[in-house]
Amino acid sequence: MLTMSWEMNYCQAVFWVTRIFLSCVLNLAMRVLLDTNIIIHREAAKIVVQDIGSLFNWLDKLHHTKHIHPVTIAEINKLKDRVKRDSFNVKISSYAELVVSTTIDPEVDRICGAIDNTENDVNDTTILNEVFTGVVDLLITEDRGIISKAALLNIRDRVVTISEFLERVAGENPEFADYKVLSVKKEHFATVNLANEFFDSFKEDYAEFEQWFKKKSQEIAYVSRSSDGSIAGFLYIKVEDTEEAYPEITPAFSRKKRLKIGTFKTRFNRSLLGERLLKIVFDNAVTQGVDEIYVTIFDTGIERQWLIKLLEEYGFYHHGVKASATGEEAVFVRSMTKAFDAAQPKLTYPYFSTQSRSFIVPIYPAYHTNLFPDSILRTESPDNFVENEAYRNAISKVYISRSHFKDLKSGDVIVFYRTGGYYAGVVTTIGIVESVVQDLASPDAFIRACRKRSVFTDAELLEHWNYYPNLKPFVVNFLYTYSFPKRVNLKELIELGIIADIKSVPRGFEPLTESQFKTILGETRTYASFIID
Repeated sequence: MLTMSWEMNYCQAVFWVTRIFLSCVLNLAMRVLLDTNIIIHREAAKIVVQDIGSLFNWLDKLHHTKHIHPVTIAEINKLKDRVKRDSFNVKISSYAELVVSTTIDPEVDRICGAIDNTENDVNDTTILNEVFTGVVDLLITEDRGIISKAALLNIRDRVVTISEFLERVAGENPEFADYKVLSVKKEHFATVNLANEFFDSFKEDYAEFEQWFKKKSQEIAYVSRSSDGSIAGFLYIKVEDTEEAYPEITPAFSRKKRLKIGTFKTRFNRSLLGERLLKIVFDNAVTQGVDEIYVTIFDTGIERQWLIKLLEEYGFYHHGVKASATGEEAVFVRSMTKAFDAAQPKLTYPYFSTQSRSFIVPIYPAYHTNLFPDSILRTESPDNFVENEAYRNAISKVYISRSHFKDLKSGDVIVFYRTGGYYAGVVTTIGIVESVVQDLASPDAFIRACRKRSVFTDAELLEHWNYYPNLKPFVVNFLYTYSFPKRVNLKELIELGIIADIKSVPRGFEPLTESQFKTILGETRTYASFIID
């Protein structure tokens, strides 16, 4: 019985993943259920989630049916504000109300019933039941509890956040992608239009924000703009010395040199553009030699919860609170004490260790600078590599290989060699292995493992999968860590004894000795502060 249940779950998963994949590629209409929080954000008089417009634009372009659950209608009718309640009821008539059964699937009841304690919990389970039983193809929600339950039910692929949905469909429908992200550039505050709606949330949270912004007119921020010039991401950081006082923060900070993240916000493709800005934070923290990074943030709201999740993923922890005129802000801190955690390298990013196993691996010029924008060669034009692809913004990327050596482990160091021959072939970049995905069962599984973090489109990935039928590729998840300040070419690598001769250039993951790796670091003038000996 257990075997049959597992086989049924596996078959259902394959069916739904294939269904969603084909829907994205072929624009097949889907039945999409919108959770209560999505409806409220969409129909509220004031826009709280900037991506909500893009979400509904996509749903319409792809001709997906937008469904609303009776539970959502019931929740809206509990609003105490009669005017607001009546307004919502008029607006929700534009959605297709779902016809549902009163019966909860036994498997859903077994898994979720045991953890449901409140009416809201039961409502969440009722909504998930429609996904589990196939009444709808997809549920879009920003509720963490629903997402956690979806994982327990093995339907996480069919329960997505707004950001996940946007990234999925944008990758499969490039002809619709009208909000491509351009490169992150330094700009003076004075050149940035404070009236842009991007800053509305800051103005609401901080009464003094406009005055503060104007005082910063001659200071530098990191700004990312969309193709129409509107702001997609904004980062302001500041170094504070050991004499800085923090009377509003509890528990009190000890005396340390710190990097403060003063302003950090992204609009769309949030997780990946957010990673791009976070890499800038870490690079500055290392080069400035700070002891800690910290940020203060109000910890309510979808956008802020997303940012907190990203920060925690990279080792930030909740320190305490900061008192302010508008309430208490949460304080998150990241230690920059030199350390390297091979099992969880994100927690000690961007440091790497010379004691780790190291490998040199090739990457073709056609893919190199697309994957590593900071490793651009002097002979290449930056205009050809504006960061309008999600994978360019990501810290966490994927490398696809058919190398006979596959025994890579978390914490291993990868040195990327840009092919090009005796003079043009150069080592450019360091990555840290997070995990390796092997024995992928299908092309769909392979595409899902690579999507949005590789240089290839889905069509190219499919070609890659089928290229050698008897030698399927595997996927290396790695952290884009460091770009060498000086490039060492193949001629020099041969002279240094790192590569035997021109016929011995790496074709897969070729091991380096500790001595060879240290030689590369020395010859490329790698900044020592990134290195753990």
